Parts: sequence; structure tokens; C-alpha cells
Amino acid sequence: MPVVNSHQYVQMLERAKQEKYAFPAFNVTSTETANAVLLGLKAAKADGIIQVSTGGAEFISGLGVKSMAQGGIALAEYVHMMAANYEINVALHTDHCQPKYLESFVLPLIEATERRRAAGLPNLYNAHMFDGSELPLGDNIRRSVELLKRCAASEIILEVEIGVVGGEEDGHDTSGVGKEKLYTTPEDMVAVHKALAPLGRYLLAATFGNVHGVYKPGNVVLKPGILKDGQDAIQAACQGETAALVFHGGSGSSLQEIHETLDYGVIKMNVDTDTQYAFTRAIADHIMKNYDGVLKVDGEVGNKKTYDPRSYMKKAEQSMADRVVRACQDLRCAGRTMGVIG
Repeated sequence: MPVVNSHQYVQMLERAKQEKYAFPAFNVTSTETANAVLLGLKAAKADGIIQVSTGGAEFISGLGVKSMAQGGIALAEYVHMMAANYEINVALHTDHCQPKYLESFVLPLIEATERRRAAGLPNLYNAHMFDGSELPLGDNIRRSVELLKRCAASEIILEVEIGVVGGEEDGHDTSGVGKEKLYTTPEDMVAVHKALAPLGRYLLAATFGNVHGVYKPGNVVLKPGILKDGQDAIQAACQGETAALVFHGGSGSSLQEIHETLDYGVIKMNVDTDTQYAFTRAIADHIMKNYDGVLKVDGEVGNKKTYDPRSYMKKAEQSMADRVVRACQDLRCAGRTMGVIG
């Protein structure tokens, strides 16, 4: 089915919130990884999200272009075309965009949607993420308000982050941030909800010890109860309302921790590290098993069937698709595709 429109996406999010499951949001860096997500969602009979980061979008545009905006547009156009061949619903997101990248990434993509809407075409992306977590809370909220007003005019959802997700992603390293920043306070969650909820649809990435990447057990201390405390505070301050939450840095989390966050209102979880590994692991396996065929060693000619990129990229696509299925199962969305949404 085509990439969902804004009305359909809201229906997806509302159902997930009511039935306490979440959509996996898979970061992609190529047409091959986008294909893997679509294949995996189809196998899982699940709806889901394809998203791209600043670095991923730049990579997609190629070494000769190196443009976040152009890569983001190209990826979205490709997914719009390919998703129409799959009997599941797909939404398109952008991932972490720090303030310094707004002019070169998110704003050009919003402008692209505005041009498309003026021409009677559907939105390019369903949602964009502004990561203003490096700013003081007041400045973060002010910039988020400005962006949400513009997004809402085109029926785009804005995802925002308060608190800091630890680790490193796309060259953005937060390892030097104090540990207290890894845990969002209820007061901050209330402040964000009061400022944004009246303006339009938004998603809130509140932090509870999340860290990008995978670490050995015990190295990351998650406190999902922080999300419950924040939701309780929002309910008390905002006439029973709650926020739609996002789980960043979810790779390597225990199933118990994941399910606890779903009970507290998480309806989207980002998945990147685990699917990267699944994709690359299949390529490494192919090369190690076919070393003499992949390389022209000692004057030999190798084996074209094994160094043809299609031979190992198909395996990588299937391996990543299998990991997509597992993520859907973990988030309780497997077998729950909404089919054709009115």
C-alpha cells in the first residue's frame, strides 16, 4: 500500500496507544536496507516506520553529492514507490536533527512537502524529529513550538526530545553529558506537553537512561518508571491527557524493559544498531565462506558469482528482514497490520 497519509498515520498511532503496542522505526541508509524493512514488515504482517538520520541521508546522496536534503528526498521518493507493492502500512520519519542541521536537513524536507501539497501531491514525510536536547529546556521548547506550527500547517507530526540519549550516533557524541541529563523529569514532560499539545500532533522522546548502540548487560541502567511518573504528572496537570512517547536507544534492551515502556505509552521505538549488524553479518559470512571467489588471489580470476554485489546484498537484505520481524514481535505489533485504512 502507498505510504500512509496524515489521517491514516494518526489512526495507526491512536490504535497503538490504546492497545499498548509500538511501531518499530528502522533507520535506513540505502535502497537495500529500505527494501529489507519492507520485506520484514510484510513477513511480520506488521505496519511500521522507515526513517533516515542526517548521516544516513547524506550517505544515500552519494560521495559526489553529500547532501542531507537531497538524500532524504531521494529515499522518501523511493519508499513511496516501493511501499505501494506491499500489503502493509508504512510511515516515513526523519531521525535526530540537532539545531545546527535544521537548515540543511529538516527545513528543506518540510519545504518539499509544502511544494508537493501545493501541487496536490501527498506529503513527502509523515513526521520529522527535532533534537533540541542540547539546548536549555526553554530554548528547546521555543524552537519546537516554531517548528510544530509550521509542521501542523502541512499535517506533519513533530517528534521532539528532552533529556539526552547517551552514546554516539552519526558523529553526535553525548558521552560527556552528566548522568542526570539521561533522565527526564516529570516537570519537564509537563512543560513540553503544555506548550506543544495545543498546537498539533507531536511525539515525545523522553529519556530514562537510554543509550545509542549496544552494551554489555549492566552498562546501561534503564529506568522505565520515569515514563510513568511523567505521564502521571501530565494527566494531573492537563485534564487526563497523556503524551505519545518514543523510545530512543532501544537496541539491546531486554524484552521486559521494552514491554514495560509500552505499558507507559511508548508507541514508537527506534531500531538501528541491531539491524545494521544483521545486514553486515550476512555480508561478512558470505565473504568468509567465499574468500577465494570474492578476491582475485595469487593471480586467480575469482568467481564472478560470489563477488557480484547482488550475491551478498540479497543475503544481507534477508538477514536484516529477519531482524525486522523480531523487532515487530518484541513490540507486539506483529500480525496487527490495519490493512487498508480509510
